[in-house]
Amino acid sequence: MAIPPDPRDQHTQPAQAQPADAPFGQTLYRFLFFDWLFRDVGAARNLYERHAAREHNRRMSRYLPVYMRRWSVLAACDFALGFVFERVLSATVLSALFFTGSCVTVTGIVVMIVTWLFLASSRLS
Repeated sequence: MAIPPDPRDQHTQPAQAQPADAPFGQTLYRFLFFDWLFRDVGAARNLYERHAAREHNRRMSRYLPVYMRRWSVLAACDFALGFVFERVLSATVLSALFFTGSCVTVTGIVVMIVTWLFLASSRLS
């Protein structure tokens, strides 16, 4: 006898499951960027759709720390490569490229933190 799935469990899964034969570029994009998880509240036509989109975004905000960790690893790797190219290999142009990449990733992490805090604090009210 099969147990029917609990309808409350649908909120624990990501918004859209990816097919097994997804192209590598799409998989990499979804691995690094989180915009596909969220719905546009401004595109809602009425109050009910706006509320549904906002609630969906609040539920999906639980995945933002995963993306923050991924981007933190990217920032650390960029910074380490910039250090190696500057100090060890004396390649200043390449080191500037990696240091710039680390600055961009740190800025992205700050945006993710602010977004996550905004969505998490809206749960309390």
